[in-house]
Amino acid sequence: MPLSVHEKALLGVAGAAGAGLLAWQTAFPWIKYDVQMIQVGLRMKKTEEDAMAGFLIDKFEAHVARHPHKAMLIYEDFIYTYEFVNQQANRVANIAQQLGLKFGDSIAVMIHNEPAYAWTLLGLQKMGMSVALINFNLRFKPLSHSVLATEPKAFIVGSGGDLLHAVTDILEDLHGLPVYVQGQSPSQLPAGMTDFDSLMERAMPVQPDPSVRAEMTYDSVMTYIYTSGTTGLPKPVYIRQLKANGMAGVFRIFDLTPEDIIYTVLPLYHSAGGGLGFYSLLYKGCTMVLRSKFSASHFWSDCRQYNVTVVQYIGEIFRYILAQPKHELDAVHKVRVAFGNGLRKDIFEDVVKRFKVPMVCEFFGATEGVTTLFNLANRPGAIGRVSPFMNLIDPLPKYLVKFDYGSAMPIRDKNGHCIKVKPGETGLFICKVPDVLAAKGDLVVYKASKEANDKKLVRNAFKDGDLYFNFGDVFYQDSDYFVYFHDRIGDTFRWKGENVSTTEVANVVAMPDFIHDANVYGVRVAGHDGRAGMAALTLNTGERITSERLREIYQVCEDDLPSYARPLFLRILPEAVLTGTFKQRKVELAQQGYDLAKVKDDLYYLDSKAKTYSPLTAEALVSFLQSKL
Repeated sequence: MPLSVHEKALLGVAGAAGAGLLAWQTAFPWIKYDVQMIQVGLRMKKTEEDAMAGFLIDKFEAHVARHPHKAMLIYEDFIYTYEFVNQQANRVANIAQQLGLKFGDSIAVMIHNEPAYAWTLLGLQKMGMSVALINFNLRFKPLSHSVLATEPKAFIVGSGGDLLHAVTDILEDLHGLPVYVQGQSPSQLPAGMTDFDSLMERAMPVQPDPSVRAEMTYDSVMTYIYTSGTTGLPKPVYIRQLKANGMAGVFRIFDLTPEDIIYTVLPLYHSAGGGLGFYSLLYKGCTMVLRSKFSASHFWSDCRQYNVTVVQYIGEIFRYILAQPKHELDAVHKVRVAFGNGLRKDIFEDVVKRFKVPMVCEFFGATEGVTTLFNLANRPGAIGRVSPFMNLIDPLPKYLVKFDYGSAMPIRDKNGHCIKVKPGETGLFICKVPDVLAAKGDLVVYKASKEANDKKLVRNAFKDGDLYFNFGDVFYQDSDYFVYFHDRIGDTFRWKGENVSTTEVANVVAMPDFIHDANVYGVRVAGHDGRAGMAALTLNTGERITSERLREIYQVCEDDLPSYARPLFLRILPEAVLTGTFKQRKVELAQQGYDLAKVKDDLYYLDSKAKTYSPLTAEALVSFLQSKL
């Protein structure tokens, strides 16, 4: 593949910098970090053609042929070889064909982190079907909405009584959609559901002819991964075959090899665990150790037992691990890279020092985004760099710009263009949309959500006709052009590694008939990453809060919201806090948070033991913050 103009520039700069790096650093102290990025970029370029050629399902089948008896997955001390997973995937593919499902159909799948996830996804991919990856924490309306959002022809549900109950509750809302359930006997299933295991027992493990997916192109949808976007219910993001290949290639940044063993406890319905991690597994043919749930006490013992070399994380995971008693074996492992996001500066160095991980690669990305940032320098707390020099030679320049908190959009100058911020300031992160996508006129990110799509696009950002992607995140930039996550604007907050729509939460919290309105926002919680949910409630005229009503709010949240989306705090407002245009004001409420010295309104906290929201006092707050939130 011939080098582009940008790549030739990179080669020239790398050579010049290598020859006279000291002189460059004198004028530009931060240039050494750019050189590091250039060197990694050139190394990745050598394998780009292989990474982007062919589809991931083809790469998987090639690994099966090359080393059938190699461990692909390790789960609960059982080893699942490439050959076995392939045979199970063949059964799934043949079942789909027998059921009349065909190339291009969308199939919704909700399965816990377990091997069945792998062969179900791969089996459907063998038939060229699009798989909608449903969050297994969802319940009621968010669940039924997510299932139906991609207009699926079938819904496959994994093992576990929790999943069976969740789907039973929404069965009528699925309007006759065929539902197939794994891990349950026929006698356990209500009418309207079909036992999938018996179909697997009868299906042949014979590989379907690849011609059934002959029409597959790089524009074909491999999966739908859901995001909260900026408002409303979860939105399915198109993960086309080309994008899936790009996600699979991210681990090339630290030279992932077939000999590596990846450890992930992140949910496979997410773009981190199921995209970057699982797709990389398919690309490289290495091994993945899966855990159904994260365990701080077993994390390093698992890594030692299975000779793990790469771990995936979110910041919260390492907070829990650091809270474990110190052990003489803390640094005894083969992990060479920890890859993830949300590892805040206050614990970054503690992780490196205590566990002796050679490389902690913090990254920033978004499921629907057009670029990814990396911190390759082990700079504590940084998520990557936005360098003016790299922007000169990068085909996808990135900038931090001034913005309006209310609209989550850039502020324009007198010429109608965005205003770049200076080092030491915070700004909204935007990135140029690749020309191949911009040429289509409209970048289609979400399925069936034009409004959400439009809010992600910044037109005429720096010159007429250009097109940039608005990530909706605010970064702080230091003098070396490293950037640090500062805030997420718009109507979302991030808690326990999940993006949560404040609108979705507000719609649930406001369901009791005594509540007039619910204003939901994220608040910082000491010792925890992200922001937890808080709801400021306005009651109907003449109504007052009672213990019975607090229990009702608790039960509504328990029934209709996943655990990470339930507000940890409530505030009872005497009247709604609105803007001059009668929109909810969130900024000052979020700044006051649950600070008893600043808030004179009644405050309550999520009391799981008592199954209610209990009054927040200074003593209760200390105890609550020390509990496992």
